Amino acid sequence: MTSPLRQVRHVALDMDGTIYRGGTLFDCTVPFLTRLGELGIGYTFLTNNPSKSRADYLRHLQDLGVPATAGQLYTSTQAAIEFIREEHPAVHRLFALATPGLNTELEAAGFELMPDHPDAEPDAVVVGFDTTLTYARLCRAAWWISRGKPWFATNPDRVCPTDQPTVLVDCGSLCASLETATGRPPTAVLGKPDPAMLRGILHGHDLQPEELAMVGDRLYTDVEMARRAGAVGVLVLTGETRAEDVAQAAHAPDLVVPSLKELGLLLQENSPTRSAS
Repeated sequence: MTSPLRQVRHVALDMDGTIYRGGTLFDCTVPFLTRLGELGIGYTFLTNNPSKSRADYLRHLQDLGVPATAGQLYTSTQAAIEFIREEHPAVHRLFALATPGLNTELEAAGFELMPDHPDAEPDAVVVGFDTTLTYARLCRAAWWISRGKPWFATNPDRVCPTDQPTVLVDCGSLCASLETATGRPPTAVLGKPDPAMLRGILHGHDLQPEELAMVGDRLYTDVEMARRAGAVGVLVLTGETRAEDVAQAAHAPDLVVPSLKELGLLLQENSPTRSAS
C-alpha cells in the first residue's frame, strides 16, 4: 500500500504541542526541520494561538533556536483580519478580548479598538485567547453580543498546551461562556480547522492538496482542517491528543506518530530523493 507521504512536497506545522510545548522546544524539532531541507520539502508554521504578534512569534522561534522567516508563519490573527476585511468591510471599530500582541495586529490592520464603556459602541466583537482577561471585559463583550453585534472568534481551541502545572483556558472556552450567557453563537470562528488556513500555502507553493501534510497535535483542529482541505493529516502525540483518543475520533488522521522524529524518518523512507543519512 502506497504511503500518503509519498507525494508530500510541503509540511504545514502546528506550533505549540507539535514543535514545542510552552517554552520548551522538543529535541526532535531542529533535526526534523534539517531533514526536511535535505529532502527538498518546504515548511510553514501555523498557529491558532493569537496571543502574540507575528513579530513576537518570530522572536520566540528564534530564541528557541528554530529558523523561521515572516513568510513561513501564518496565524489565526491573520485569518481573522482577512475574513473581517473581506466579509464584513463595514466593520472598523472592535471591542476585543485580546492580549497586547493581538491588539497590536488589529490596530496595524487599521481597526479602532474600543474601550470598556457602554457609550463606546463597537461595530463588532473579536474574541481571542486572552491571557489578560478581566471579568469586567468579559461581561462587556457579552453585553455587545447581546445587543446584536456580530462577533468573531480567532480560534476554536478549548485549551492551550503548556509545560506548566495548570490549564490554560483558550478562546473556544471563552466563546462557550459568551454563547451560554447571550444565546448567540459566534458569527464566525476562524483559524484551524477552517481550510482557508491552508489555501494560501497551497496556492503560494503551487501545491495539490495531496502534496501538503498538515502536522499537529489536535484531532478537532489540525487533523480536521487537513481533512476539509484534502491534505494529508498527521497527528503527533506530543501535545493535547492521546493515543486512546484516536479510536474515538469521527475522522481518523491519515497517520499517527509519536513525534516529529518518527515523521522525519517516514518522510525520508517515502521520498523519491531520500538521502542516505
